[in-house]
Amino acid sequence: MGLDDITKKAQEFLSDDKVQEALKSEQAEDISDKVLDGVADTVNKVTGGKFGEQVEGARAAADKAVGTE
Repeated sequence: MGLDDITKKAQEFLSDDKVQEALKSEQAEDISDKVLDGVADTVNKVTGGKFGEQVEGARAAADKAVGTE
């Protein structure tokens, strides 16, 4: 199984109505906020905050894709 196969399977999974409904739930919002905050904090620590604006932009874009806000 190559990267293209994995990407196709992931796209199929994410296009399912039940998966989309779950991703737009309050619970998904709470979990995603914690994960995204942790990832952003880690990246900022590793890079010494050099890319803070880019990290925040990426975090905000990812946050819009998951949850209710």
